Amino acid sequence: MIRDDDVVTGQAMTGQTRPLSARERSERIYRILLDRICLLDYPPGSHLSEEELAQEFEISRTPVRRVLARLESEGLVQSVHGVGTIVTDVDIEELQQVYHLRMELAELIGKLSPIPRTAADLDRIRALMERCDAHILNPDQRAFLRLNMDFFYELSAMTGNQPLRDISERLYLQVARVVLKMMPRLGLAEEFTAFRREIAEVLAAAEIGDWASIGHIRRAHISMSFRRMMLHRNDKGEALHGEDPVRSAEGLVE
Repeated sequence: MIRDDDVVTGQAMTGQTRPLSARERSERIYRILLDRICLLDYPPGSHLSEEELAQEFEISRTPVRRVLARLESEGLVQSVHGVGTIVTDVDIEELQQVYHLRMELAELIGKLSPIPRTAADLDRIRALMERCDAHILNPDQRAFLRLNMDFFYELSAMTGNQPLRDISERLYLQVARVVLKMMPRLGLAEEFTAFRREIAEVLAAAEIGDWASIGHIRRAHISMSFRRMMLHRNDKGEALHGEDPVRSAEGLVE
């Protein structure tokens, strides 16, 4: 996942000797805004100003507009006439079908063009487990979601089927914020423990090249995570259902 400090606007990233191309710069800005939305730095209802973002990244408004359009196509923001671009809210009840589809797609990791893991790949997964261990005694919500994101991309790299990777990423981004918003109800230490167990199981299967098991492990843990969230929603089933940010934004111009 790209961090805010990974981007040097208009210049090369640290360690690079050439300026970023327009396409590379656009991709990095997209990743930064994606990071901010998923980590709730831009909470639901936030207004994203094309002008302010263009000033921040020292670019014209046209590439900013393209990035925002991409985020809107993924359901993370919505353009409201007369107001601008608003970060959307997430609701677990509305995302049940997304979770169900993610469970089915997870099994395909081990079936569609699986890519054998190198020693370096396995070391990265071990490093994620070590990061998880470091946070279990002093858990932090943002650290959990960053770990979750990094692990997702490691899993995604295990298949050479690009359409599967693209669809899986899009669905994952739709639900990533659910985890962060539900964390106070779920119990952070417990979620870290469950997450560490998933990493360990995937690592053990990857070490022996059992790709089919990795898909089944991933499916099982997505299912259990969803089940825990459904059990901890409130009595009205509105654990994530707050004020509609788009509706609120529309009220600004009424």
